[in-house]
Amino acid sequence: QVQLVESGGGSVQAGGSLRLSCAGSGYTASTLDCMGWFRQAPGKEREGVAVINRDAGLSVADSVKGRFTISRDNAKNTVYLQMNSLTPEDTAMYYCAAGLTPLGRCSVRAENQQFFRYWGQGTQVTVPS
Repeated sequence: QVQLVESGGGSVQAGGSLRLSCAGSGYTASTLDCMGWFRQAPGKEREGVAVINRDAGLSVADSVKGRFTISRDNAKNTVYLQMNSLTPEDTAMYYCAAGLTPLGRCSVRAENQQFFRYWGQGTQVTVPS
């Protein structure tokens, strides 16, 4: 049974940093090649933040480029999201997800969310204005 468990969320002042972790179990990098982070703010659609495939290929949303860094430890089935220079616009529930994606579809584009079969429960990130 595949499980994804997020940790590391919280409340931080604007300009601060947080590091999210997502520990996966019940699968290997060869069976679920794409892992990443999505977020959903109140009243908004869920959006891709950053995803990474088992070969460390990245896809990062324009809104977080230069501020957020995604990394992955295949041996531990764990994916991380280092978030720096946080702003109130980053306030959202952050979800870890994993899936087996067709070639070239491990990306943050909305149409590729369908390939992320497994989702965590989410961890809240709040940056007060």
